[in-house]
Amino acid sequence: MITIKEPPRETPVVQQTDVLVVGSGPGGLAAALAAARTGVSVILLERFGCFGGNITVVGVEGFAWYRHEQTVEAGGIGWEFEERAKAAGAAVPESQSLSYELDSEGFKLVADNLVLEAGIHPMLHRQFVAPIMEGRTIAGVIVESKAGREAILAKRVIDATGDADVALRAGAPMNSTPREELQAASVMFHMAGVDKQKFMDGIRENPSTYGSWSSGEWQIETSGKEDDMFSPYLGKPFEQAIKDGLIPPHLNTIAGTWGAVHDSGEMTYMNLIHLAGVDGTDPDSLTEFEIEGRRQAMLAIEALKRYTPGCEDARLRNFGMSIGIRDTRKIDAVYNMTEDDVRHEGRFEDSIGIYPEFIDGYGILILPTTGRYMHVPFRSMVPRGVHNLLVAGRATGGDKVAHSATRNMACCAVSGQGAGIAAALSIKHSWSFDVPDIGAIQKELTRQNVRWQ
Repeated sequence: MITIKEPPRETPVVQQTDVLVVGSGPGGLAAALAAARTGVSVILLERFGCFGGNITVVGVEGFAWYRHEQTVEAGGIGWEFEERAKAAGAAVPESQSLSYELDSEGFKLVADNLVLEAGIHPMLHRQFVAPIMEGRTIAGVIVESKAGREAILAKRVIDATGDADVALRAGAPMNSTPREELQAASVMFHMAGVDKQKFMDGIRENPSTYGSWSSGEWQIETSGKEDDMFSPYLGKPFEQAIKDGLIPPHLNTIAGTWGAVHDSGEMTYMNLIHLAGVDGTDPDSLTEFEIEGRRQAMLAIEALKRYTPGCEDARLRNFGMSIGIRDTRKIDAVYNMTEDDVRHEGRFEDSIGIYPEFIDGYGILILPTTGRYMHVPFRSMVPRGVHNLLVAGRATGGDKVAHSATRNMACCAVSGQGAGIAAALSIKHSWSFDVPDIGAIQKELTRQNVRWQ
């Protein structure tokens, strides 16, 4: 590879803060809010033009689609996301659960209001490019934007990028799944022009279940209790499209779920496109599959128009702003969560929140219908070898099956809130993440309405 040598340069420091959160998906947004509510100054840094991550950028509107009557949850800021969206008219009942589907556009305003009400300093349209290191201690980050290169100094940094970008470049060790084994990525889209009554009549006549997910390219392991439960799954239109030559046989990965059908004819959160082999940390791979995902989405819409009652006049309304990535690198944390933890109600003295027994990924689907739950340990957010840095959200430490639980947005909010509180308290009481005051963290979690035991 040809390289160039960049000349030395001075970079202006544009902001200084107590806690800097990099990335504003459910984990980062929760972290920033929790830290601010614990009484420290906070900057929330985001590369896109809105907060919310997968909800607002990708269009994943099913925040807690696993929720059923016996589901036990942490509450806290994740619950607040739904309640604030409902109050703003930016949520509708979700079709397969007791949760609400969050409107991806309306939630942008919800997130704006939460950030401003908490006194957080928002910094949109800035891309993290490098950590500022003092030996093994992170002291801030370098960003790039239309304004050029800037430095932001911070006493504590929370990496909520989803890909452990900050931790990686700070020198923390990583655990990475081979590309061919990564969970598929998705291009989400929304449709308009759907006849709601006709579509729902067809669903009632031919309902799908979670057992229907084992078709085409996919085979799903369940606990058995999920197999006969209703799922908003669409598979038969695409099977017929393959038989008729509309969709090539190798695209038997096109199938999946719809979120909600509105009286206006909008059909939202179409999770039908599953793209294997995407490396979410490689821009060339992302470019290839953004384009391929949109191409496949148009094939899916054509199949729905031909073979699904109520979709005869359907059309594309919009794509998500970015491809949805489920799986990239994870930190090698002080404690890496395991399959046993998420399958068998792991319990930890350093719990920063609970999460229901919900596993979705790597061919496993287990829904939390029995009241079982696990603890999320503080140590799973602590990267090895770097001081004053926590990782919240999808990139916390754990094996593949553990990741199939902790990657979900509601769990990202749990780890984010715990990270934000820990970062704030560590500043106020001068302790390090290596020797945390777990009792103080848990006391503040309780004050912020989080169940952690």
